[in-house]
Amino acid sequence: MTEAPRLDRQVCFALYSASRAATAVYRPVLDELGLTYPQYLVMLVLWENDPRGVKELGEELGLDSGTLSPLLKRLEALGLVERKRSGEDERRVAIHLTSAGRSLSGPAAAIPQRLADAAGLSQGELEQLRITLGKLTAALHQSL
Repeated sequence: MTEAPRLDRQVCFALYSASRAATAVYRPVLDELGLTYPQYLVMLVLWENDPRGVKELGEELGLDSGTLSPLLKRLEALGLVERKRSGEDERRVAIHLTSAGRSLSGPAAAIPQRLADAAGLSQGELEQLRITLGKLTAALHQSL
């Protein structure tokens, strides 16, 4: 007879728990910046390369337009981004950082170190974890 699966042995639960714990560590810092975790992810993408098309943002973050649009509207209401229609194609909307949005990148730079400190892992261990999780994510997407 096969043993019933145990919660503490499930990779999916370990990933879920780690994600919740990481988000909880980020929350106080993000509160200081006035951002939610999903808004922070949008800002990370824009800090890397500004401006970005809405479709491009959605693809990079793995978010559909129904999830991304309210995030962008809230960031715009906060004065951190602005939406601009393309001159060549009115259907394309680009998201641009405002000066206020750009200025948040400095304080946000400390956020990854906060997670590293809380995790008690070396930079090498965290990098290896990130690589392993990237491989896992890619393989799972391929299996769909």
